[in-house]
Amino acid sequence: MTEDVLDQAEAWRKEGRNVALATVVTTWGSSPRPIGSQLAVDGEGKFLGSVSGGCIEGAVIKEALAAIGDGKPRLLDFGVTNEQAWEVGLACGGKVQVFVEKLG
Repeated sequence: MTEDVLDQAEAWRKEGRNVALATVVTTWGSSPRPIGSQLAVDGEGKFLGSVSGGCIEGAVIKEALAAIGDGKPRLLDFGVTNEQAWEVGLACGGKVQVFVEKLG
């Protein structure tokens, strides 16, 4: 799956689209996706891949679009001690950190 995500991100870039890549960099406890899982997002909000199995993907896509806009990378924290985790549906008892960066 990771190769598909990277291949799609590169294809989008070759088409002249802005692209951000989100990567799971840390997990603890119950986490829906393992370290190294990736999600590519283009400037129109199209995406491929997964960093959470769905529970935090909307928030990650929003931050990816922001990274495309301002060019600044982000390290996102989601976990049971984080109020945002409950808002986005990560009540599974774990923690996940996702690094988001604009490509190119």
